[in-house]
Amino acid sequence: MIITRSPLRITFGGGGTDLRSYYEQHGGFLIAGAIDKYVYITLHRVFPPGYIIKYSQMERTEDINKIKHPIVRESLKLLGFEKEYLELTSMADIPSGTGLGSSGSFTTALLKGLHSYHKHLIHPKELAEQACKVEIDLLKEPIGKQDQYAASYGGLTCFEFEKNGSVKAYPLNVSKETLYDLEDNLLLFFTGYSRSASSILKEQDDKSRESDPDMVKNLHFVKKLALESKAALEAANMPRYAEIMNEHWDNKKHRSRAMSNKNIDDWYSLGLKNGALGGKLIGAGGGGFLMFYAKDTAKLRNTMRGAGLEEVRFRFDFEGTKVVI
Repeated sequence: MIITRSPLRITFGGGGTDLRSYYEQHGGFLIAGAIDKYVYITLHRVFPPGYIIKYSQMERTEDINKIKHPIVRESLKLLGFEKEYLELTSMADIPSGTGLGSSGSFTTALLKGLHSYHKHLIHPKELAEQACKVEIDLLKEPIGKQDQYAASYGGLTCFEFEKNGSVKAYPLNVSKETLYDLEDNLLLFFTGYSRSASSILKEQDDKSRESDPDMVKNLHFVKKLALESKAALEAANMPRYAEIMNEHWDNKKHRSRAMSNKNIDDWYSLGLKNGALGGKLIGAGGGGFLMFYAKDTAKLRNTMRGAGLEEVRFRFDFEGTKVVI
């Protein structure tokens, strides 16, 4: 049996500039942090021929082309698992559709397990590239590259998305004190809304491809804020980073009418009035997690709990996608 795990992620800045429709024209920049909430994949060789696949559903087939789960099907085909005796199960600490990059984590964990099954070593860069190939090239999902790269590398990482499609990855240069400050004062609250990132990102992707001036201007500003976030975090200027979070969220809401709703707006305002210096919605938008940087964590926790939002506490993950067993 092989068990792999891949971390989920939060975005510190630059989300949206990792879509091909944008970075091929302008280049993208993004900062992501892997957290200690994971997607797990188990692989086990079985005696009956074919595939047993367990996730929110269960599939059993001898024909790889009849596998309904698209990421599983294309990953198996990509790595030459056309005739195998294989049982595959997935589990996750956080449900999908909540803005923490679970699809990319699922894909990297799966590919890591399949490589391990064949006793192949794979570098995080190559793993991320293969995950992007599955989701973006083969399945034509209108998504970016940050989830796959953040999950593969782990840590607090800067990603530069080059016009030619290559990606440069390097650590965010923060002190230990800043790292602990972020772990103590960044708080995640689940809004109760799950959504498909693809539906929201498709609107952004289409507008970017059409060189819609408002969308391009919006993403230029997002990239600028990501670079300012990098400077603020590396200088341990946490009040400035909190300000940038607010600027980012205000700008992000203009990308799509589906980005927010009245409840999310009310919770965001409530947080800023009760202990938070800055905040934004994590992920493509429309639901998932609100992330706040708090000056008074106790007050913010009590307030959001009273509003019915569940907190998910976390620490950062610096191992990336790995084989556990």
